[in-house]
Amino acid sequence: MSGQYLTAVEAADMLRDRAVLLIDVRSQAELMFVGVADRVTINIPYMTAPIMGGYNAEKASYSLELNPDFRNDLIDFAASRELDFDTTIVLICRSGSRSAKAADVLFQMGYTNVYSVIDGFEGDKAREGEMAGLRVVNGWKNAGLPWGYKISPTQVYLADR
Repeated sequence: MSGQYLTAVEAADMLRDRAVLLIDVRSQAELMFVGVADRVTINIPYMTAPIMGGYNAEKASYSLELNPDFRNDLIDFAASRELDFDTTIVLICRSGSRSAKAADVLFQMGYTNVYSVIDGFEGDKAREGEMAGLRVVNGWKNAGLPWGYKISPTQVYLADR
């Protein structure tokens, strides 16, 4: 809705300003097993894996469902940080789809300076060659931006606190 998009490299440049927030909207399992950007302020999943999530044959993957607490978790986080509606917030997910949808939610809530990382943490899939189908094209990890597997206590999803 806001139409504000950044590549991972552009986001990293914007995040040099410590006042800019980076919210990772991936599931907790993704952070744990795939890694997390060092600069992530907090993880608030836009979608979560259900306890007994079903296999989606069409997508060759397990299903995710909308996090029913997403909006309230954002409200709680904003209150805890005393955020203004013009705070600069960058959202990141795996490949840019969920972060764009989450950005719409923030925009509807009144946040005017919200950006979505279009190539996400893992990036896009290669279309050709021996790496076809793998997420090796762009994104935070493929750009060599700082990340790791350790999740700091300040980054932990609010529902875990």
